[in-house]
Amino acid sequence: MDEKQRINADSTDTKKFDEDTHFMQEVIELAARGEGYTSPNPLVGAMVVKKGEVIGRGYHKYYGGPHAEVYALEEDGEKAEGAALYVNLEPCSHFGKTPPCSQKVIKSGIKRVVIAMEDPNPVAGGGIKQLENAGIEVKTGVLEKEARELNEVFIKYMTSEFPFIYLKTAQTIDGYLATSTGDSSWITNKKAREVGHKLRHKVDAILVGIGTILKDDPLLTTRLPVGEGRDSIRIILDARLQIPLDARIINQEATAPTIIVAGENSNSAEKEQLSRMDQVEVLSMPLNEEGRIPLRDLMRILHDRKISSILVEGGGRVNHSFINKGFIDRLYCFISPKILGGNDGVAVYSGPGPLKIEDVKIMTEMEYKLLDDNILLTGKIKGAE
Repeated sequence: MDEKQRINADSTDTKKFDEDTHFMQEVIELAARGEGYTSPNPLVGAMVVKKGEVIGRGYHKYYGGPHAEVYALEEDGEKAEGAALYVNLEPCSHFGKTPPCSQKVIKSGIKRVVIAMEDPNPVAGGGIKQLENAGIEVKTGVLEKEARELNEVFIKYMTSEFPFIYLKTAQTIDGYLATSTGDSSWITNKKAREVGHKLRHKVDAILVGIGTILKDDPLLTTRLPVGEGRDSIRIILDARLQIPLDARIINQEATAPTIIVAGENSNSAEKEQLSRMDQVEVLSMPLNEEGRIPLRDLMRILHDRKISSILVEGGGRVNHSFINKGFIDRLYCFISPKILGGNDGVAVYSGPGPLKIEDVKIMTEMEYKLLDDNILLTGKIKGAE
């Protein structure tokens, strides 16, 4: 291959680089429209540009549907001859639910392809090489950091045995989820709760402990305007199978199932009753030495089931387990201006902590956003799996 065919984003061609950055930013924003619908596939956007004019655009809208490049090339009305294609992820090179995008790009007459990041999927990767072998100029690494952030869930899903884990907490300023009586309605404001429902829409599953079910009897649905959200799988950690048969979460009309994770020796009669319920599954597992669900094994099972992301909304014990085992990839901490002012409330993390400051978890890459009188603090957790 001619070395001039492939260009990296570190190119000193400032004019070309600025144009590429501009179009790639639009592509990344386009890709984000598929959030909540494409899993376990990535979020991908594509644009066909000819003489500085966008003549085709598209994004991956749902799992199993056409890829972004297909939409973009079909919208351009077969005018792609000599044009450039911008895409935030390397075009796939394999036959999956759809034909390989790399071959469609080659046949279209595209002469230049600008890519933000290579595909971490070892099966789908190889598109860049196919494009280069066909004589197409390829430039990689344009807004790669932003592209990787957009598809952080997909990257972890493809490169590890675990789903990407979000932890959401709604707390007082002094670190409590509820009062000593369990009252938590409402610690955070309406705007914070709306953001929380958007988080539910974007993930494959929501996970809570049985304590949350017994205390709050929640639905764990995504309450957004019609057409703006969908319900995710509900996962309940219930080692001793204590869930009441009249709990709302298993007695609602739902398109997404509820998975109750129980100990393999728990009540077999109740397991049978639950298994007969619509959209309810009991997943039996051997418990660990502490009599609890082995989270590491569970995460592997869920990953194998193509669950690529989980939002943990558990109580203090569940939160403590996940963060102390290093499972949390990104934390969403909603902080209200309320102060409990005592020491008998339900703490955000209920369990023993480290004895030395040098052993604490560290939040990195922090960002904050004001939601009226609440604060949303987000960031990654150093030392995650």
